[in-house]
Amino acid sequence: MGKLTKNQKIAAEKIEAGKVYTLGEAAALLKEITFTKFDASADIDVRLGVDPRKANQMVRGVVSLPHGTGKQVRVLVLCTADAEAAAKEAGADYVGLDEYIEKIKGGWTDVDVIITQPQIMGKIGPLGRVLGPRGLMPNPKSGTVTPDVAKAVKEVKQGKIDFKVDKGGIVHTSIGKVSFTPEMIRENAQAFIQTLIKLKPAAAKGTYIKSIYLSSTMSKGIKVDTKSIEA
Repeated sequence: MGKLTKNQKIAAEKIEAGKVYTLGEAAALLKEITFTKFDASADIDVRLGVDPRKANQMVRGVVSLPHGTGKQVRVLVLCTADAEAAAKEAGADYVGLDEYIEKIKGGWTDVDVIITQPQIMGKIGPLGRVLGPRGLMPNPKSGTVTPDVAKAVKEVKQGKIDFKVDKGGIVHTSIGKVSFTPEMIRENAQAFIQTLIKLKPAAAKGTYIKSIYLSSTMSKGIKVDTKSIEA
């Protein structure tokens, strides 16, 4: 193992071995142990007591973070001509249909979210091989296939994120930036966790929220007391 840098040593000293922090303490400490020159993401990892291999224990959903993500989200709306003006007014970065479908077929995926209408999915289906691996395929469950594309654009721009439990039973997502205040990070984390709790599958038995860790892009994880999420 290589030698720790000066900043890594400082960060390691600030996290007490074996200590479990309240959500508020972890949010404040996260800012103290992050020394990146860029505005790092504030990330959360929640291990759930579910078996994702079973369809009745899959956890997937969306949440609107009270303070947004701090990220500039590039949105493409694939829609009919009569919905284009509303999508542009709502803040979509790219709006159109056939011309963007052709660009995607050619390999263009320079966006973060794609929103479309139900009647357009027939045209978008064949793009699955390009969009699927990049997590860009529109999905009704994530709110990206909807008759009201303008509303969906506004929600995404204001901090709506979608998430899904992985094969290991862990949900990982970014909930803001380290430049946020500790209160903003805590409130975003709490909104995310409360949404997870509401999505608890009826088939899940035993402890549902097994562990919670906060970290930044290049920091160590800070273990959060699961009981503190109600505070």
